[in-house]
Amino acid sequence: MSLLRVCVSAKCLSRRSVFAKCAVRVSPAERFRLFVSTRDGGVRRISETPLQLQRINLSLKILKRVDAKERVVEQSQLLEVLKARIQQLQPDGVLDVHHANVQFVKAPSSGRGLLSGMGSKEAPKEKTDVPKYAIKAKSKASRWMEKLTLEKKKNKLRTEEHLRQKYVKEKPSAKSTRSKSSSALPGTSYKVISNAAPSVKARPRPKLSEQICTAVSSAEAVHKGSKEKQNASAKEGKRRAEDQADAMEMEKSLNLLVAQWTLADNPQRPDGDGEEAAACGNIEPGLRSYLEALVFAGDVDRAHEFLLSQHRVRRRRKLLTTDFYNIMMRLWAKKGRLNQISCIFILLEEAGLKANLGSYCCALECMGRNPDCQRKLITRTLRQMEEDGLSVDDLFRHCVFRQDERDMVLKAVRAAQRNYKPPLQASAAQYPSLVQEFYSQRADHRYPKLDFTQEELQEHFGQQLRLEQNCTVTIDSVEAAKPVTDDMAKMRKLLADHRAQWQKVLLEALRESKRILANTDPKNYRLNLYPYLCVLEDREYVDIMIQSVASLPPSGESLKILGKDLGLRVYTKYCVQQKQQNQVVEKLRRIYGAYTELLAKDTKECALLPSEYWGKLEREQSSGPSLQRGETHWPFIVSLELGIYMVDMMVKNMKINSDVLNPALARKLIPILYHMYTFRNMRQVGFIKPHPILTQMQQDATESKLTFDTYVMPMLCPPLPWTSVKFGAYLLTPSKLMRTVDGATQHEVLLEQCRNLLPVLDSLNQLGNCAWIINKPLLDIIISIFNDRGSDKLDIPPPMSEAPKIPHFNAQDPAYTSAEKAHMKRDVIDVKKKCSEMHSLRMDALYKLSIANHMRDEVFWFPHNMDFRGRTYPCPPYFNHLGSDVTRALLLFAEGKPLGPKGLDWLKIHLVNLTGLKKRSSLEGRLEYANAIMEDALDSADHPLDGNKWWMNADEPWQALGCCMEIADAVRSPDPTNFISHFPIHQDGSCNGLQHYAALGRDVIGARSVNLMPSKMPQDVYSGVAQQVEEFRLRDAKSGMKVARVLKGFISRKVVKQTVMTVVYGVTRFGGRLQIEKRLKEIEDFPKEHVWDASHYLVRLVFSSLKEMFTGTREIQDWLTDCARLISKSGHTVEWVTPLGLPIIQPYHRTRNQSLKSSLQLINLQISHDVKERPDTVKQKNAFPPNFIHSLDSTHMMLTALHCYSAGLTFVSVHDCFWTHALTVDTMNKICREQFVALHSQPILRELSNFLLQKHCTRFHPEAKNKKYQEHRKLMLLLANVPHTGDFDLQQVKESTFFFS
Repeated sequence: MSLLRVCVSAKCLSRRSVFAKCAVRVSPAERFRLFVSTRDGGVRRISETPLQLQRINLSLKILKRVDAKERVVEQSQLLEVLKARIQQLQPDGVLDVHHANVQFVKAPSSGRGLLSGMGSKEAPKEKTDVPKYAIKAKSKASRWMEKLTLEKKKNKLRTEEHLRQKYVKEKPSAKSTRSKSSSALPGTSYKVISNAAPSVKARPRPKLSEQICTAVSSAEAVHKGSKEKQNASAKEGKRRAEDQADAMEMEKSLNLLVAQWTLADNPQRPDGDGEEAAACGNIEPGLRSYLEALVFAGDVDRAHEFLLSQHRVRRRRKLLTTDFYNIMMRLWAKKGRLNQISCIFILLEEAGLKANLGSYCCALECMGRNPDCQRKLITRTLRQMEEDGLSVDDLFRHCVFRQDERDMVLKAVRAAQRNYKPPLQASAAQYPSLVQEFYSQRADHRYPKLDFTQEELQEHFGQQLRLEQNCTVTIDSVEAAKPVTDDMAKMRKLLADHRAQWQKVLLEALRESKRILANTDPKNYRLNLYPYLCVLEDREYVDIMIQSVASLPPSGESLKILGKDLGLRVYTKYCVQQKQQNQVVEKLRRIYGAYTELLAKDTKECALLPSEYWGKLEREQSSGPSLQRGETHWPFIVSLELGIYMVDMMVKNMKINSDVLNPALARKLIPILYHMYTFRNMRQVGFIKPHPILTQMQQDATESKLTFDTYVMPMLCPPLPWTSVKFGAYLLTPSKLMRTVDGATQHEVLLEQCRNLLPVLDSLNQLGNCAWIINKPLLDIIISIFNDRGSDKLDIPPPMSEAPKIPHFNAQDPAYTSAEKAHMKRDVIDVKKKCSEMHSLRMDALYKLSIANHMRDEVFWFPHNMDFRGRTYPCPPYFNHLGSDVTRALLLFAEGKPLGPKGLDWLKIHLVNLTGLKKRSSLEGRLEYANAIMEDALDSADHPLDGNKWWMNADEPWQALGCCMEIADAVRSPDPTNFISHFPIHQDGSCNGLQHYAALGRDVIGARSVNLMPSKMPQDVYSGVAQQVEEFRLRDAKSGMKVARVLKGFISRKVVKQTVMTVVYGVTRFGGRLQIEKRLKEIEDFPKEHVWDASHYLVRLVFSSLKEMFTGTREIQDWLTDCARLISKSGHTVEWVTPLGLPIIQPYHRTRNQSLKSSLQLINLQISHDVKERPDTVKQKNAFPPNFIHSLDSTHMMLTALHCYSAGLTFVSVHDCFWTHALTVDTMNKICREQFVALHSQPILRELSNFLLQKHCTRFHPEAKNKKYQEHRKLMLLLANVPHTGDFDLQQVKESTFFFS
């Protein structure tokens, strides 16, 4: 290899000298030909002989002598033209060019530079760091100035050329062969082309052309600004001078701000590395997942050939990262093949990449596995690590180990450093100021224990582990309670026989397709699905396909959704098997067994939070594999393509006899699935629809079993605590901390860079640690109604037997007129739509009730994660406490607590709240009303279906019935104060979005309207708006407006409530009109012909009323909207950080279309989260105010959760609705108010302003006066001009009874 390196370095040096000569002496055309020949010379020998080269050189000299005099004349003429042109460009141009300082930059990335096809693609992205006004000015004047400079300063160019050659000679030859860098001087325009790829350090550095462009454009802008000042009037000049002084003062303050800013308080998204980095970000995960799948499947030869095929092609090599090469290193390390690892290190060097911690980890692991490895080799490796800026401690802190890798690395390190001990201390945590005291002062904290012994919790862990290892769970359907008829039994047997047949056919088809895909040339760098079809057993793929058919609705499913679901199931099983192969299960069992000591009731109390305790256990049991996720996420496009491939296999191979239900028909094999097209939102969408025969068989069979993926079910043990972005929730099933749009990666990048997420993670852990049980008496009542005929009034969907029959008619029948045919077609469409909706609702209820019935005798938990705004959600999608009235009513706290002296009163008040009555009454008035209706409540508890049915008229009937049952049990107990209650009591925020706006603006009027101020009676903002709208209507009615007169008597709280509630979350007038239109249509007496005009009229009045009532709110909302508009117009997405340190970015970009070809159809994907696209200004500005408020209400909830946990309370939330036991409602209310005051005592808007100023306004040119700078300056002044606040005293919130009630 040393000889090869010498040859390569000699070749690079010779080419470097050639380019140095052509930089000054050779004409552009000759330079281009020389570049091409030199580039090709790196791959092949130049075809011309020495004699031919001499002839070419001689001809060039003759041509030069002949044309010398003509060129002199032409140059003098050109000089005059240039001077005249400069005079024309005086207002926009520059008089002189200020050269940049001499800098030595790395060579271009792959030797193609501007001459290759990639050059044109890279050019636009390279300009991203240059202001637009600089680019524009350069296009006008800089090329003329460059020509004039070249003509006037030839002597200076020769001097610079001499300096450059001197620099090259002085560099040691060894370094020149390895560094692949070249010097670059101002005024030179050459590019070194090399066979070798660049080093990592060369990528993020700015191009020389960009530096020159910036310098020249800045100089031009200076001259332009000075010229404009000369022509301006004295008054205008004075005003501009004052503005300039203000801008300079602002810049100074911003520079001070930047100096004080730290990464811990302000997580930033790293600047992109140009289009190459963006392309690498999109392509490289796909390459990594492909290679990892090959390695996991054991196809070592194909994996090795694939790596070489990617490395061999220069344009593909540029997209690779060190982690891609590390995958093969890890494989060879397991086999102890040190020579193979050495080869991959050479490949890394050829690719211009640096070895990272993972690379050295593989090398040391391999040395640890080789008993004959020399100590000096290990020592030399460790020394090289230090030279690369890496330490052994970092290796043990940050590397993700599998199986016994850590032990082997430690063995190798100790061979060189006998007394070395890996670091066990946790890195110092950084907490936001808002929770600094919470984490530092814990003397009065009383963390709650679960009502289970340590042995019981370990048993629960074993049950959950077995479920997740199987990846699916089969449960009884609640429809199984129906008696089994002969026809049902016959149809079930028929379906079972066909499924067995389909399994055989699919198994054979899958193996045949794999044989075809396996025959592709492994040296070809193009990717196919073969490795993804090998990560599981063949029968597992077939089971996934059969299961998807069983859950397919009669109306069919979108091909894209079905393919995505199948691909996700394969990936989930793959991840689980990866963890099993990496020996994670045994270590997880040991650590979780010790973790139960923190939660169990029969153990000592501990002053650590779950995340802290788990981290302590991991550090103590550091041997073996890492529990942090190390697998590569499959790109969304890969999962989708794999799923569609499986769907195609199902469509082609799953068939049934046409006479299976009707023997009178002719027998032929027909597919049970067929592909069709339909229109959704004016777009053609591919659908996979089951054949009516299959649908009929499934309906007649009424199967008694349902199969779900494990992540759909609640957990049977407390979830793993979130300790990082990549670890938490389920035991083996992959789970994301943040829910994102499919394919979006910018959120995960931000989270991984953040160092102060612990408060957010701890709040998620607190929510997930709440144990639940099923309200069995209520469940039995709901199931009985469900299996009867359902009930629309009680939100129990009826069975499909109650669905309307689809009308049939002959469209060719001449007896019908065209109008009648059109009417009947519309009827058919409406009935089909109704049937589809009924089936969806019925199946949704079936899944929820079946899961609840399956868990009726179990204790279970809901792991939590969050969306990109920080709002928290349970991970199981079907059955959770964020669901409808039915699912909420079925859930009780597993831990019971005595009611205490005020608990029964809170139960009664909660019952009144659930009825929706007495919203304007005080708590005393509600309690008095509850005592008055106690007879009805007790009758509802005793005779829910055959009594007076008072509970059915409540707003939330099922929760009201559950509350009646709890009250009945409590009042009939010997001592209600000692009655053990499991029932959750809710405290709901009073229009919580407006509460946050009023607190931000210290708006006195707004604060009073949303109950931030103490009052004897609750203030109802919805009624207030309705009253204001009615006053406007009366005024317009008197003036003779027709629609105002029509609306007399119809304006109510219900009509305006939804619009008022959602306007704070960004609803537009268009959306508000639709909401009001829907409410008006629900009023039977309202004339339907006036709905359109009335909704337009009312939405205008509602917005006007809100503007008058909440002036501070509107100012803040407008400021947030304007900020987002200007930020997105400047080419950036809106980002901010919550007071708890959670980084947030809005993923709204201009939509681009990406096509995915399959044998079924061409799927057009609309991708709106691509960071390479410009931000979508409309979405960015409309979404910023509601998203910002959502991030604040989630912060308030998280703060309340943390402090409730430290006080020993059971606490869960449904966004701005907080739940706890009746005993602890008062304590939770106190904490809730204190944390709201603490949150809004922070300078939230000022900190947001500082963050946005630091991110978007620290790089500007105050001397520039073009349009781009004016926009930049406008943004700076807008961000700095935070809306003024009012005089509201936040401390009053602590005394407000109806703030949350």
